[in-house]
Amino acid sequence: MVQQGNKQSDALENLLNNAPISENNGTIISDLSKVPSEWKITIQGAREHNLKNVSLSIPRNRMVVFTGLSGSGKSSLAFDTLFAEGQRRYVESLSAYARQFLGRMDKPDVDFIEGLSPAVSIDQKTTNRNPRSTVGTITEIYDYLRLLFARVGVPHCPECGELVSAQTPQQMTDTLLSMPERTRLQILAPVVRGRKGEFKDTLELLRTDGYARAIIDGKMLELSEDITLAKQKKHTIEVVIDRLVIKDGIRVRLTDSIETALKLSKGVMVADFVDEDENSPKRRQLFSEHRACP
Repeated sequence: MVQQGNKQSDALENLLNNAPISENNGTIISDLSKVPSEWKITIQGAREHNLKNVSLSIPRNRMVVFTGLSGSGKSSLAFDTLFAEGQRRYVESLSAYARQFLGRMDKPDVDFIEGLSPAVSIDQKTTNRNPRSTVGTITEIYDYLRLLFARVGVPHCPECGELVSAQTPQQMTDTLLSMPERTRLQILAPVVRGRKGEFKDTLELLRTDGYARAIIDGKMLELSEDITLAKQKKHTIEVVIDRLVIKDGIRVRLTDSIETALKLSKGVMVADFVDEDENSPKRRQLFSEHRACP
């Protein structure tokens, strides 16, 4: 019926842009009533609520806006007629077992509707305002997004963009052994990171376990010293597990030191490259058995 080319989509696009549609014989289709039924939704005799026997055709697969004065029947047509009938037909297509959970839906007051698909309605209404609400919780897609990101997402560091992944002690060892030969480093176990307290018991336990040094708030201290920390200030305590120089034959020692640090600080270890400048971003590298930025 319609001119050759990308037949249906081109013809409907021309109609919506007020361009004429031609049949094969050259006849111009000048209104939507002559467009094939599969391209449109046809409504005849809609009388739901304040609709007065309304008949019209609506193009499919396009955004359509109903405008008018308050009380002119926009919602009655969109929600109470189109959506209600689309939902009713969909429910009727389900099995009797499924329908018993959905309840019976009344047919809207309309003579005839053709070309209607199963419908989804997003109603405009006032929601309960909660200071903890987000777009996800209000639209009820939060749980689905959380599941999607948890199962399919690949985490990256929000600061540097690097891939975030868990590392094994063997992978940490291989990374450090790939450094240039004669690189000097310290293996540190961060037992306290940015927490308030005096940590007397922690320091005493470290002394008892035989550890000699720790970097406390950026300063190297001997654990044999009388160390007093301010109770109301945040502190960082990194125990020095080992000092090494990258060279052949240190794999076993390096692996043992890494495993000791991970055990002491619950899965986290810091490699401190002592030859780098103190303020250089290359000075320290964090390793984690959990998911953390490398």
